[in-house]
Amino acid sequence: QVRLVESGGGLVQAGGSLRLSCAASGRTFSSYHMGWFRQAPGKERDFVSAITRRGDNTYYAASVTGRFTISRDNAKNTVYLQMNNLKPEDTAVYYCAADLVRIGALMDDYWGQGTQVTVSS
Repeated sequence: QVRLVESGGGLVQAGGSLRLSCAASGRTFSSYHMGWFRQAPGKERDFVSAITRRGDNTYYAASVTGRFTISRDNAKNTVYLQMNNLKPEDTAVYYCAADLVRIGALMDDYWGQGTQVTVSS
């Protein structure tokens, strides 16, 4: 069982930055691929970014490539999402995900409760 708790969301103006964190419980964090997804009002949850167990490979949705950076600290059981040059269309609830096997859009083992990110124009 893995419990994921996101933090770092908030209200920011377009062009600004936020750093999301996702703290995981348990001693097996390094066994999981980790990812970030987001869900805007009235839309489906979409893949944003993912990182492999040791952090040696990262993946991004086209819409955030060059603006967002995912990273992880296995000693702290935490995954991060640095979001720069934010746009109003980035407004969504951001969810952290963990998966033992899958990485990318199909990650589905465990989910956090989400953190709201709102970007004003």
